[in-house]
Amino acid sequence: MAQLGGSPRLVLLFSGKRKSGKDFVTEALQSRLGANVCAVLRLSSPLKEQYAQERGLDFQRLLDASTYKEAYRKDMILWGEEKRQVDPGFFCRKVVEGVSQPVWLVSDTRRVSDIQWFREAYGAVTQTVRVVALEQSRRQRGWVFTPGVDDGESECGLDNFGDFDWVVENHGDEQRLEEQLEDLVKFVRTRL
Repeated sequence: MAQLGGSPRLVLLFSGKRKSGKDFVTEALQSRLGANVCAVLRLSSPLKEQYAQERGLDFQRLLDASTYKEAYRKDMILWGEEKRQVDPGFFCRKVVEGVSQPVWLVSDTRRVSDIQWFREAYGAVTQTVRVVALEQSRRQRGWVFTPGVDDGESECGLDNFGDFDWVVENHGDEQRLEEQLEDLVKFVRTRL
């Protein structure tokens, strides 16, 4: 498959449950590495943008952690699944368009097909990172189990993937998290 966007030196595909801290971890890494070196890519951004256009909704409000987004989450997931049935790489291709930084942090990888697409497109520079957090920690961050969301493919599609290159434990121990982030930063710098 031909590469789209730039030619990254490293693509880290982050996955994890809602409120596990995927965005927190990717933003912390970007702040340490610099936005000129590291781009945070969200597969959900082109999905939400297209969904908002087709439904006449406020795209910016779908991007934040608001009740507005939560009101549309189930339908947005179903709509995204329909798009992926027709073209599994649709959102992956869109998110990499025009990215020039050498390190890409994809903050919301949710399906095996996402991992497969990046591996086919970018090969050996692609690695997977699973962010894990205890349910208690997720609840403290505002997570509440939602039927049709938390038991669907968008949350469970990688539960049995099992072969992650990295696992980041984000249970609330700041010192342990900092050590893991530093390990990742050191690794990323070896690829620059």
